[in-house]
Amino acid sequence: MPQTPPFSAMFDSSGYNRNLYQSAEDSCGGLCYHDNNLLSGSLEALIQHLVPNVDYYPDRTYIFTFLLSSRLFMHPYELMAKVCHLCIEHQRLSDPNGDKNQIRKIAPKILQLLTEWTETFPYDFRDERMMRNLKDLAHRIASGEETYRKNVQQMLQCLIRKLAALSQYEDVLAKISSTSTDRLTVLKTKPQSIQRDIITVCSDPYTLAQQLTHIELERLNYIGPEEFVQAFVQKDPLDNDKSCYSERKKTRNLEAYVEWFNRLSYLVATEICMPVKKKHRARMIEYFIDVARECFNIGNFNSLMAIISGMNMSPVSRLKKTWAKVKTAKFDVLEHQMDPSSNFYNYRTALRGAAQRSLTAHSSREKIVIPFFSLLIKDIYFLNEGCANRLPNGHVNFEKFWELAKQVSEFMTWKQVECPFERDRKILQYLLTVPVFSEDALYLASYESEGPENHIEKDRWKSLRSSLLGRV
Repeated sequence: MPQTPPFSAMFDSSGYNRNLYQSAEDSCGGLCYHDNNLLSGSLEALIQHLVPNVDYYPDRTYIFTFLLSSRLFMHPYELMAKVCHLCIEHQRLSDPNGDKNQIRKIAPKILQLLTEWTETFPYDFRDERMMRNLKDLAHRIASGEETYRKNVQQMLQCLIRKLAALSQYEDVLAKISSTSTDRLTVLKTKPQSIQRDIITVCSDPYTLAQQLTHIELERLNYIGPEEFVQAFVQKDPLDNDKSCYSERKKTRNLEAYVEWFNRLSYLVATEICMPVKKKHRARMIEYFIDVARECFNIGNFNSLMAIISGMNMSPVSRLKKTWAKVKTAKFDVLEHQMDPSSNFYNYRTALRGAAQRSLTAHSSREKIVIPFFSLLIKDIYFLNEGCANRLPNGHVNFEKFWELAKQVSEFMTWKQVECPFERDRKILQYLLTVPVFSEDALYLASYESEGPENHIEKDRWKSLRSSLLGRV
């Protein structure tokens, strides 16, 4: 069977693999090439190009790119139905007197295509219609040969394991969000002296950075590549099905990851604003600067950015007396790395360096690349907005989708890294479940620590005290 190479090997530096195994009839059968690169094609021709036959198996970059982008034009289950139909018709799998020799040649290729689909886009198969078609086609392949039967079983078991793990992960996320409370409620019921802060739970900034990396890699791992495309799905002008779009917006793991970033920013701000004493607040700021530095060294840019954005929130940045006690040179270096000017030039340079290190890495630790996620989404969004999905002649603009697939495939390589650090349940529990302040509660804590500086702040402080604490 054709071997599945790792993701990093799929796309060459120009954006896609140039070796497209072009067969003679493709050049005129509704597909347009330039220098042997596939540029565009009708949707039907592109679907045909996905389906293997006795002499042809589609290039892996093409399979990934088409399965990723086709959902902008049709439901995955509709594509699956067409693929199954073409496989059965072309290869006469429905014919009981079909040539066994012919079936032996084509069956491994069809099975390989189904394996690539289930491995790379497993979440498509949460749809009962997908599962039905998959099992039907797999059964037709397996009925002839014992070897194929084993391979089919393996493929289905692997898929079911992935979907079960996803359901379990979603249950855990739901549980975490249902138990989270506002820190202010806790403050009212518990005297501050018996409340824990992050330094009492984990005094070592290096360890905290490692535990943050655990959370990042676990959450990254559950994001399906298709979620990047589904986040931007809009109506296809050539599609008459009016209701198909809302159903396709399945992006919950991507959203959960963005929520984690926000939570971490608010957690950082809460931990800094909470201590009553100025020296404790300054110590907390220095602690988080060290955590952020270690995140940078690890290649965990998402946690780094969340920590910096927490420290830059107004309730934290207005604490001038506290900041006066902090040695800020290290923080300035980090801010410089994450400076948004010139389209985050410094960060992008650091990310390229980490990606390069990852390619030649000898240890899991050196392989870690956790991108600043909001910027990754923004890049993909602008790529999607900047180019049309269809060309004026109605063809699918495949050049655009090579570029999209290149960006997403890089992410796919990063999300598959195993976290090399030891897990600390106590620290992880704290990071994921400890209550954090809302924005209003942060401002209130900030004013309580360092009083208002002008009339606007004074008025806000008064209204927050009365609304949040019931005091005047």
